[in-house]
Amino acid sequence: MRNLLVTGGAGFIGANFVHYWLDRQPEDNVVVLDVLTYAGNPMNLEALAGNPQFMFVEGDICDQKLVNDLMQKYKIDTLVHFAAESHVDRSITGPDAFVQTNVIGTHTLLKAAKTAWLDNESWDRACRFHHVSTDEVFGTLSESDPAFTELTPYAPNSPYSASKAGSDHLVRAYHETYSLPITISNCSNNYGPYQFPEKLIPVVFMNALAGKPLPIYGDGKYVRDWLYVHDHCEAIGLILDQGSEGETYNVGGLSELTNLDLVTNLCRVLDEMVSDSKHCPHEQLITFVKDRPGHDRRYAIDITKIESELNWRPSESLQSGLRKTIAWYLQNQQWIDSCKIDVSERRGLWHTTTPTREA
Repeated sequence: MRNLLVTGGAGFIGANFVHYWLDRQPEDNVVVLDVLTYAGNPMNLEALAGNPQFMFVEGDICDQKLVNDLMQKYKIDTLVHFAAESHVDRSITGPDAFVQTNVIGTHTLLKAAKTAWLDNESWDRACRFHHVSTDEVFGTLSESDPAFTELTPYAPNSPYSASKAGSDHLVRAYHETYSLPITISNCSNNYGPYQFPEKLIPVVFMNALAGKPLPIYGDGKYVRDWLYVHDHCEAIGLILDQGSEGETYNVGGLSELTNLDLVTNLCRVLDEMVSDSKHCPHEQLITFVKDRPGHDRRYAIDITKIESELNWRPSESLQSGLRKTIAWYLQNQQWIDSCKIDVSERRGLWHTTTPTREA
C-alpha cells in the first residue's frame, strides 16, 4: 500500500491521474494538494467524495511548512508532481507566476521529500518523486528533424518551457547530489476530460457548438504530437511501478499533425456526433489569427525508450481519443458551466462536496 501526494490534482492531467490511480489501486491513500487557481476545478474530483482513501488539501506547493507537514502527517512515500502553470500564452504576458510555481514550487517539494525520506533516520519505506514535464523543454524541430529523445539537448523558447526546464534540472540535480529517488516524464500535448477551456481542443469544441470562430495561430502548420490523457496516466503508473530510478521517459501519442489538421479532424468528428447542429460543417468556422511570439514550429516525441523498457504504447488513436473527448464534453455541460464561474465560487463548491480524512 502506498501513500501518494499528488500536486495539482484538481487540474486536468492531475485529476485524471487521481481517478486512474484509485481505480487501479483502491487500497492506496491519495492526498491531493492544489491551490485551486483558475484551472483547478473542484468538480474534477467530486466523484471521490466519501472515498476514505482520498484527502484534499487546498494549499500552495511553495508553502514549505505545509508541504513538510503533509509529508510527515500522511507518511507520504510517493510524490507525483503535476502542479504547474502551463499555458504558453499566459507565460508570455506574465512570466513571474511561471517561475514561482514551476521552479520555486518544485524546489519546495524536493526539499520536503529530501527531509522526509533522506534526512529521517527512521524512514524505512521505498519512495519515489515523480516529476511530470513537457516536450517543450527541448525547443523546436524542423519538418525533417528526428523526434525528441531523452537525450535531446534542452532549448526552451518560452517562459513556460524555460521554467519547466529549470524544474527538470532541479529534480535531476537532487538525484545526482543527494540520491533522491526520482523519475521524470516529458509528455506531448494532452487532451481529454477535464481540460480547462483555454487549450486548443476544448476551445475549438466550445466555440464550434456556439457558432463562434475557431482560432488558429498563423498559417496553422505548427505541428504537435497529441496524447490522450488516460494513456498518459497509464504511462506514469508504469514509470512509478517499473521505471528505473533517476531515469527520464518521453511519453507521446504517436499522433503528430498540424494544428489545422487537428482542428479539421475535430470538426469532422463533431459534425458526425452533433449532426443536427446549425453550424455544420463546423470547418466553416475556422479563422486564422495573428501568431504568438516565439511559437515553436514542431514537436515530436520518440517513445522508443518507454516502449522497449516498460512495454508502453498509447492505446488511443487520435480519432478514438477525439470521439471520447467530445462525448465527455457533450455529457458534462454542468462541468463546462463551472469553468465559467469565479474561482472563489468554485472553491465554495469544493468544501460542500468533499470530505476530509485524518491520517
